[in-house]
Amino acid sequence: MNHFRPLPVWRSLMYVPAHVERFIERAHTRGADCIQLDLEDSVPPSEKAAARANLASAARRVRRGPNDVLVRINAPLSLAVPDVEAAVGPDVDGLIITKARGPDHIKLLDELVSEREATAGLPEGHTWFYILVETPEALPHAEAIARASRRCIALSLGAEDFALALGAEPTEEALSLAKGMVLHAARAAGVMPLGLTGTLAGFGDVEAFAAMARRSRALGFEGASCINPVQVGPLNTAFSPGEAEIAHARRVIEIDRQAAAEGRGAVALDGRMIDVPVVRRAERLLARAEAIAARVA
Repeated sequence: MNHFRPLPVWRSLMYVPAHVERFIERAHTRGADCIQLDLEDSVPPSEKAAARANLASAARRVRRGPNDVLVRINAPLSLAVPDVEAAVGPDVDGLIITKARGPDHIKLLDELVSEREATAGLPEGHTWFYILVETPEALPHAEAIARASRRCIALSLGAEDFALALGAEPTEEALSLAKGMVLHAARAAGVMPLGLTGTLAGFGDVEAFAAMARRSRALGFEGASCINPVQVGPLNTAFSPGEAEIAHARRVIEIDRQAAAEGRGAVALDGRMIDVPVVRRAERLLARAEAIAARVA
């Protein structure tokens, strides 16, 4: 997919209610790759107007760290339109589109954002879309939703809302099929698959959360959201290549290079055949490690 800008690295995306000053003030110190200023579920209806009015200031303050800044907007158009008008600006990198209904929904918001960018004097494409699929009705259209706008750079399943719509508990078992479908849709569309095998709601057991993050990376997810600062470190660790992985990837690439130079078509390393997918996976891992190093430098 031809995006306006290169994809960023988002291992950890921390939600911060856009109306709570004490959270906003310290958000940039938490180590998250992305701060998600929330106008949706964590902001009560009585506070939404104030949260919008404070959004430009909040975005400017939370981007004092090396993190990107997203704003999660509400789904009903009566709320989404003023949310977009308040959110699109120089200090906001993108919007989190909630409860995506289908490609036409995304195209409508794309048009609205383009108009707002022009009014604000921003270049077209300044504002990314991170899209949440949260209903069984939208799930079969996940790839088309991700392809509906060049702004879209990430896709995820909204676990809690999806489980509610499904009439299920938000367990890994109940969510596994839908999570896998969204992961595959994201890869097919050329956008980042974000999320966990379960839900981010439980932050009391940090070890269990870290183990879930590791399982999620093994399945192909690239990062995930969190609601508490204690979850940031485990996400950053789980979604970063470890030193042993990096060393192994370098050995794979070197032995493949040597085999090519010697005219050999097949080679083994540590009892495993090194073929094209293994080499490409090693190259991708090293590229991600470099991108993470550049992000945190």
